[in-house]
Amino acid sequence: MLKIGDFSKLSRISIRMLRYFDEKSLLKPYEIDNLTGYRYYHESQLTTASTIVALQKMGFSIAVISEILNCESGPEKLEEFFTEQKNIINENYQNSLRQMQLLETSLSQIRKDEYKMKYSVILKELPKMKVASIRQIIPSYEDEAILWHQLMPVLTNKKVSYPNPCYSLAIFHDKEHKENNVDVEIQIAVDRDYSNEGDIIFKERPEVLVASVTFKGHYNQIHLVNKAAAHWVSNNNYIFDGPMFNIYHVSPATENNPDNWITECCFPVRER
Repeated sequence: MLKIGDFSKLSRISIRMLRYFDEKSLLKPYEIDNLTGYRYYHESQLTTASTIVALQKMGFSIAVISEILNCESGPEKLEEFFTEQKNIINENYQNSLRQMQLLETSLSQIRKDEYKMKYSVILKELPKMKVASIRQIIPSYEDEAILWHQLMPVLTNKKVSYPNPCYSLAIFHDKEHKENNVDVEIQIAVDRDYSNEGDIIFKERPEVLVASVTFKGHYNQIHLVNKAAAHWVSNNNYIFDGPMFNIYHVSPATENNPDNWITECCFPVRER
């Protein structure tokens, strides 16, 4: 039998944490002296302690660790626990990468004194044009590529020709911001009419008056662009008149470096 202090040293778990494990019924003392209240552990419990520490380092919660320790369903159930945790860690990792990218971009802007940059708003009329279009509900705004991967192979098979300049754009139809299941339509200008195919529709896009803001760099500037557009619309006696859309002049499809992306945010407007 081992006193709690000795067990702490051998297991490399603090006494405070051992008491916490006892409180959570994760690793209870093998014996407690009724007179002194001293806690004693058995040497065999060092294996359990080592398992708990390993599972904690993998990111498992105390509740899940308890389930694993008490699991009697065989290796299949254990594999299920580990696979689920792997998926959670991967999702957190991807979120951390996105957060890191946002931080690095913000730091870069601050160092370049671009953080307070002003975005120029231009009132312009986009002409009507023939477009190939696909509109779907997609998981999130970041998943817009799903639509492009459906559209472009069809256009290639049809040997579609494009005008110059060739506009490629995304329209955001939701009437409010949504975190998921977003209604997005993408369009690309084409030279003439073609036959529809599945969800790919060929149509004529009408001319539209827009408040336009063009910016260079990562899409995390969109909130600043939106603010500039809102101020311009409010100060120039216009109101928003339809879903906003982005025209991609230089996009991830042709340029890997976000610093070189060029995007034109267009806000349909009309006079108040």
